[in-house]
Amino acid sequence: MTEDLFDDPRLTTMGLLFEAHEGLVGKLEPVWQKSGLSGLDLNAMMRLSRSPEQRLRMSDLAAQTALSTSGITRLVDRLQRAGLVRRESFPGDRRATYAVLTPDGAERLEQVLPDYLATIERWFTGLLTPEQLDGLLTGLRVIRDAVHPDAAAHD
Repeated sequence: MTEDLFDDPRLTTMGLLFEAHEGLVGKLEPVWQKSGLSGLDLNAMMRLSRSPEQRLRMSDLAAQTALSTSGITRLVDRLQRAGLVRRESFPGDRRATYAVLTPDGAERLEQVLPDYLATIERWFTGLLTPEQLDGLLTGLRVIRDAVHPDAAAHD
């Protein structure tokens, strides 16, 4: 192998992305843990909170969180046992099941969001100029839409 192969900017780009992701998770994890949630819990609950009537079909929630059918079932089971989410069937379609954020779930989000947003601001968005942040969001959407098109429909 040649030295040039190891200097490929694509490797640098991926390395930086992985390092940034791991670093951000390390900064955010204490916020999740303090609230008794995991990152997956918080992600699912925030997606529900930002959806009409604070509810999503289980299949849509799975697509948005990049979880399998069994993975989203286990996650919703755990959140339901904690009283943060409930399941509802759809009256016109018995096959469709919805995950719905409960009032306790909304309250938990209201408790965690100030620290979560402050941590995001400190270690991520606040480090970038408005132009850099806008470019990053645009680029991330392009990549997300290509590699995970099911999630794009629910942006």
